[in-house]
Amino acid sequence: MILSIDTSCDETSVAVTHGRKVLSNVISSQIALHKKYGGVYPALAKRAHEERIDFVVQKAIKKFKPDAVAVTQGPGLAIALEVGIKKAKELSAAYRIPLIAVNHLEGHIYSCLAQNSAGLPEREIIFPALCLIVSGGHTSLVLMKDHGNYTIVGETLDDACGEALDKAAKILKLGYPGGPVIEKLAEQAVSSFKLSQPLKDNKNLNFSYSGLKTQFLYLVRDLSEKDFSQNLKNLAFTFQTACFEQVIRKTSQAIKIYQPKMILCGGGVIANKTLRKLLRQTAKSSNLPIFFPPKKDLITDNAAMIGIAAGFHLVKKDFVKKIDLLDRIPRMKL
Repeated sequence: MILSIDTSCDETSVAVTHGRKVLSNVISSQIALHKKYGGVYPALAKRAHEERIDFVVQKAIKKFKPDAVAVTQGPGLAIALEVGIKKAKELSAAYRIPLIAVNHLEGHIYSCLAQNSAGLPEREIIFPALCLIVSGGHTSLVLMKDHGNYTIVGETLDDACGEALDKAAKILKLGYPGGPVIEKLAEQAVSSFKLSQPLKDNKNLNFSYSGLKTQFLYLVRDLSEKDFSQNLKNLAFTFQTACFEQVIRKTSQAIKIYQPKMILCGGGVIANKTLRKLLRQTAKSSNLPIFFPPKKDLITDNAAMIGIAAGFHLVKKDFVKKIDLLDRIPRMKL
């Protein structure tokens, strides 16, 4: 059994996993704390993690006796990551068990393999797999040739998709977090405005959302108050559609280039029903199986996905050798 911790951003999460089985997964969200700032306020996030971490550990661990402890080393918010790492070191010493450092992005990939305590759903990765991560901090395409063998084939050059959706929501005065609100409004839209697609003629697999956000800002600024009010749903639909068009276009290109055997999708934006539908259509057109995290609480940041990824490190005895020297890596690469 692995006791895992994730404090990479604004969720304090602790889980217990056994292989791919999730035995407990406790998440304490900070969204209400950060809402008035329109985004994550780092010092506040750290303090909230420190206040909640012991309670969340006790709630997750129940009567389980862990054989190892795992923690997110990065990428993430530096002062948030350090809270989880400090607690993992304490637990490793207290239980006299090994410590496993996990990349947060690897966790999002393995979230697709999560199982309940009965071992369901039964899923296996067929290599090579194309992994798509779409979140507030990352938009990446990764070719996975084996467990632990990753090649980043495309990533964002500026803003991530989730970050762009949050910024668009701010432009539309919808508050934070913006993605879920934009999704809800977009479902009721009746027409759309035109935005030109970034990197349309670029044949590499990188993403760019900064220019799209700027276009959208000017579009909204040029509308009268009445037109803005009458077109709020259409504006939400316009931006969401433009964001996802790029994701689908780049994923389709990657399928043609790398000929994967399956697709794995993780990250908070994957909760969006429209994006999942588009990705399923893309996979179907290439006759590929596609997996998403099986439960909603496994899509956003959570410790269970860290524990599942750690399980594959445990098999290889890939432990932290000098625990005292373990430190956060905010810009950690996969």
